[in-house]
Amino acid sequence: MQPLQSAPEITVQALMRASRAFVGLTVRALSQVDTDVTLPQLRALVVLADRGILRGADIAEELQVNPSTATRMTDRLVAKGLVRRVRSTDDRRVVRLRLTRAGREIVERVMEKRRAALERIVAETAEVWQPAVIAALTAFADAAGEMPEQEWWLGWAGNRVGADEV
Repeated sequence: MQPLQSAPEITVQALMRASRAFVGLTVRALSQVDTDVTLPQLRALVVLADRGILRGADIAEELQVNPSTATRMTDRLVAKGLVRRVRSTDDRRVVRLRLTRAGREIVERVMEKRRAALERIVAETAEVWQPAVIAALTAFADAAGEMPEQEWWLGWAGNRVGADEV
């Protein structure tokens, strides 16, 4: 007979399973967009969509990867025409990265597909979405450092300035 699991153990197991489901939703959405962008590259595009023009070091920090890893990733995104390097007018040594129109379109299309999948799943499981569940998921996302959806979209809209230059 297996020992009883504690509430924290059961919660972590449930969150691990949900995490795999979220990654699966993202992978499926990305594959439906018909692009050769990898999941880590998508995350970099989402960071740029969320935060606007950034240095490579900022992306590395946000993704929690080595700067050299971020540089290789952004090199690939630049080669694909999804990100553009922009030199600072104040200091030519400073290079920042910004989304191109194509990069922004990929993020938008993937997010639309993820949202549609989540809406379908929530509709199928409507009976379990009680206020306590929503509050727990919101607290979890807050503790993980994720901003609320409406702030994310507002920030994204504010970062659209100049995105159509490429």
